[in-house]
Amino acid sequence: MKILSLLLLFVLPLSAQTNRGERKSLLDNDPRVVYLTEMPDKQIELMIIKEAPVYSDVDGKQKLGTILANQKVKIEAITDKAYKVRGKGTRDGIAGWVGPWAFASKDPQFVENLKKFYTRQLEVNKIIAEKDVAMGMTTEEVAQSLGRPTKSTLRQTPEGQSGKWEFIDYDEQKNYANVRDPVTGNFYRQLVSVTQIEKSKRVVEFTNGAVSAIEDTESKRADNMRIIVPPIVFGW
Repeated sequence: MKILSLLLLFVLPLSAQTNRGERKSLLDNDPRVVYLTEMPDKQIELMIIKEAPVYSDVDGKQKLGTILANQKVKIEAITDKAYKVRGKGTRDGIAGWVGPWAFASKDPQFVENLKKFYTRQLEVNKIIAEKDVAMGMTTEEVAQSLGRPTKSTLRQTPEGQSGKWEFIDYDEQKNYANVRDPVTGNFYRQLVSVTQIEKSKRVVEFTNGAVSAIEDTESKRADNMRIIVPPIVFGW
């Protein structure tokens, strides 16, 4: 199946990595928000070019203060309308939600690109929560959803890299034998081996880092197959 790719020049800096164990608090657990602090491979930095109000909530109802211009900040979380950042305020350090109009980037389409990234990430988060997989997901996203594969293969060609992950579920079959006790002469059942029998298998194929095919041994309706755009690539 051919995937319609959305290719945007996008390089995510890896310089600022956070602890994967870091968890957001219950007060900061809004389903509308994509939390970049939980995705060390998706760190984004932007320049603030205008002083801007900072709010404690994504809806901009409670103002905390003002963030100063001419400083680069890391984006900790995003919605389709605001970015959560930490930086220097007019009085001291400040952290909260700021409108996109206060930021600048080398890419004039950065606001639109972030909205596309945000929309895709919400869909990916939902798929991962359901322990499912979709065309267009990355290897990292599949691993987050299904875990590490039972088997994997990798192929490198002039056209790029391809690979296959197999996720296999097994049932255990216990094998017994009737054994005679040499002392008493009585017979009893003794476990002699355990055989693993394949119950189901899901094969996920990748082309250049994105899912290009999915095969299940269990029959599934074709209209259940999900497709999302491949990861958006930024260049700031």
